[in-house]
This record gives sequence, structure tokens and C-alpha cells, in this order.
Amino acid sequence: MNMNRRKLKILLSLFAFNSISLYLYFSSHPDYFRHTPPSESHQSSTGNRHGPTENHHRLLAKPWPILPSYLPWSLKPKVPFRSCEGYFGNGFTRRIDVLKPSPDDHKKLTVSGGGGWFRCFYSETLRSSICEGGRIRMNPERIRMSIGGEKLEAVIGRGEDEELPLFDSGAFNIEAVDRSSIDRKLVDSEFLNQYLQNGAISRHTMRDLVDSIRLVSARDFQCSEWIEEPTLLVTRFEYANLFHTVTDWYSAYVASRVTGLPYRPNLVFIDGHCVAPLEGTWRALFSSLRYAKNFTGSVCFRHAILSPLGYETALFKGLSEDVNCHGASAHDLWQNPDDKKTARLSEFGEMIRAAFGFPVHRQHTSKPASGHNVLFIRREDYLAHPRHGGKVQSRLSNEQQVFDAIKNWVSSHLKCKINLINGLFAHMPMKEQVRAIQDASVIIGAHGAGLTHIVSATPKTVILEVISSEYRRPHFELIAKWKGLEYHAIHLSGSYANPPEVIDKLSSILRGLGCG
Repeated sequence: MNMNRRKLKILLSLFAFNSISLYLYFSSHPDYFRHTPPSESHQSSTGNRHGPTENHHRLLAKPWPILPSYLPWSLKPKVPFRSCEGYFGNGFTRRIDVLKPSPDDHKKLTVSGGGGWFRCFYSETLRSSICEGGRIRMNPERIRMSIGGEKLEAVIGRGEDEELPLFDSGAFNIEAVDRSSIDRKLVDSEFLNQYLQNGAISRHTMRDLVDSIRLVSARDFQCSEWIEEPTLLVTRFEYANLFHTVTDWYSAYVASRVTGLPYRPNLVFIDGHCVAPLEGTWRALFSSLRYAKNFTGSVCFRHAILSPLGYETALFKGLSEDVNCHGASAHDLWQNPDDKKTARLSEFGEMIRAAFGFPVHRQHTSKPASGHNVLFIRREDYLAHPRHGGKVQSRLSNEQQVFDAIKNWVSSHLKCKINLINGLFAHMPMKEQVRAIQDASVIIGAHGAGLTHIVSATPKTVILEVISSEYRRPHFELIAKWKGLEYHAIHLSGSYANPPEVIDKLSSILRGLGCG
């Protein structure tokens, strides 16, 4: 009875918080529901049969799912430097208002648009910013890159430099109210160096995007198309690699939460990459997806959010700096906050599972009636991107032998039912990959990007990583620690694993799960 009361109190608290978030969002974003002014709806096309017109697009926004690990993303005035919330949650506590229309001008100029706005939230811990703005125009013809969204087979051999954006001045504009600021850059180099630092990134595309923004007058702020709902602008680099793509997913998710979006936003890729299998998860996570160069003319966003690069997340930074955090349940953190613990990665994993329609409340019992699923994540040859030869470098030279040995051992195991799952992820739809992760009691794999899927694993899943001498990297041990998952590793002297050793380790893990 006490447990049910506690659950009810938590649900009521989350409901109250979400209600307050919706109020704060709509009160701080007055342009969101403003009808388009007549002066903008009927642009003159004198002397040009195809003159600028304004088409308004309202897309069906997806709601946020209810996540058991969700904790409020409220903007606290003080988040301890290098705390777990600073790394994984809302450490973006320093707000910088770059462009803010005065209240008087806003009231007077409602008929003609009221001017745009722009602000950033800076994280001292991550040395990164989430920026957002209103009445922002994108001019695709001033972004130099390939079209993007093509089929992989159609662009074999295309260079990476062609796919990354180069922004000419005025690639993006914001409508300005102050006439003295018209035709000026939105920010200067001092602002960029302080809030959008290059860091170790040689080509910081979001910094370059902000550097391209110029202020224009209401008369010159003409759009071929308007997007009414909040839209994330995202630049991807290693878009075909699961680990790097997960950092991009996480960055986009955090940006959506920090800016208090009432629904899952639309998504526009500001890059020229072709379609990759991982695109399916982008589409599942967010309300819609388009490529910047697929727009036929200038497009204006009522509300645009700039998602930081995946390289700026704790998932990536943890590879080079000590992110001393441990996973904990949201329920425990709600009652006993701890700067050294986090539930954010569990929340994010639930978000991925919910996006594909899977239940997020399920927990593994000590002995499932259907048996324990042991998922062996395999490395397969596949064509990843236009510059890839289709061959995947082996991290476990006798992977098939190890798999066959486990298969034989499982078939003769009589103490409990074990289901060995052949995780041929390179040829499985993303939804089925996530399903396999969710249903696994134990996940085994050689060090490789496929193991990044453990962000979606349920709380009692056990991870066993086989690590060759050439790839002693902490990626997956860290993710397991940040999620609070039990983790084991077998370190090889080369790339050959002794099958009996792997089976002994697996047997020990299963005994710990009650399968002795």
C-alpha cells in the first residue's frame, strides 16, 4: 500500500511538473501560436511569376512518452560543476540572450511579425551551448554541400568534405526590429569563442552556422515556406557509426528537454549525408525529418533549436576525461539526490524503446518463464557509407567458433532454459535490434559500435565484452557504469578468444541470475 502511494505521488508530481513546463514554454514563446500576419501571407510577386510566397506547414507532433526514469529537466540556478547532472542532464544553466525584442516594440509590431529572438544556454561542465531562436530563415542555396538523403548506392565514392556544410554569410537570417542592427552579424568572434568553442573539433559546424546568421529587416524577411512547430537543426559527422550516432541522438534529446519543448520536435539535417540504416531511429524519436538541401526555397522556422555536436556530450567526452558517475534509479534519486549518480541514460534508453512502441515498464525477473536470452552481437561485413569498402575489421578473429561453442553448450544446458540469439545487427531493422537488446538477460560482444545499443538495455541486463589487445577502449564499460549495469570483460592477448573461457564466464554470469 505504501509503495502504491509513493508511485501515485511521483506520478502526480511529474504531471504537475509537465503542466508547469507547458505553461512556461508557451508563455516564453509567444510566437508559437501567433497567426501569420496578412502582410507576410500575401507577398507581392510583381515582375516575377514565381515570386516569394509563404506556405505554412503544421506537422502532427508526437507526444513525449511516459518514461519511468524521467526526472524533471527544470533549469536550476546552480548545478555543481562536473556533477552527473552537469554531464548528462541540464547543466546548461548560463542563459545568454543574444537578441531579445523589447516589450514595447513587440506589442507595436505584432502585425508585422514582432521581430526574431535568439538565446543560448551554456554548460560550464561540457563547454557546450544549446541555442534556440524564433523567426529564423534558412537559405539552402547559401549552404554549400551535397543534396543529402540519396540512396547510398547512388553516391558511392563521394567525399566526406562534400557532405559537410560550408555556410556563406546569410545562410541563416533573423528578422530584426532594431533598424540599427539590420545587415549585421548576429554574434561576433568573442561570443563564438566563449560559448561555441571549437575545442578539439577542427570543423565545428554549429559554430559556423551561428557565425553565418545575419539580421534583416521585416521587409526583406520573405519566406517560401514556414515551419510552425519547433524544429531541431542537427549536423552529423560519423552518421553511419552507431556509437557516434547515439551521441547525436542524445544531444538532440537533451536539447529538446532543456528548451522545454511540449512535444517531440521536427528535425532538419544540416548536412549532405545519404540515407543510412540509422535514420530509422531518428524518424522514430522525432516528429518528422527533412534534409536542408531538399527544401526548394527559403524556409522560415517559428522556433528553431540548434543541437550541439555529439562530440560535446558526456558519452564522447568520457573517453578522454573522468566522468565519475554511476547509474541509479530515478525513484532513488528523486528521494535522495546525489551528484555522483544519474538516471539520465536510463531515461534516454527508455525513450528509444518507447519511440519504437516497446513497453518501458518491464523489468527482468530473476528467472523468466520463457528462459534467459543470451544475445551475441556479431560484427558483419556491410556497406556503411560512400567511402566504405564493405569490409568490417574483425575484433574477434574466431568469432564464429566462439558462437558455435556457446550454441553447443546452450543446447546441452539442462538447469534452466537459455535462448542464444544470433545478433546479426547489420542486416536487422533497427526496431528488431532494439527488441533484441530489450529482451536480453546477457549481452555478449567483441568491442565494436554495436555494443552501444546497451543504452537501451533494461536495468538487470548483464554485459560481457570481449576485448582484443588492439581495442582496449572504455566506451561500453563506461556506458554500463553510467546506466548501473553489471559489466564483465574478457581481455585477450591478441584477437583470439578461448571458447571454454568465454563459456565459463557466461556460466558464472547465468548462475548469478539464478540459472545455476
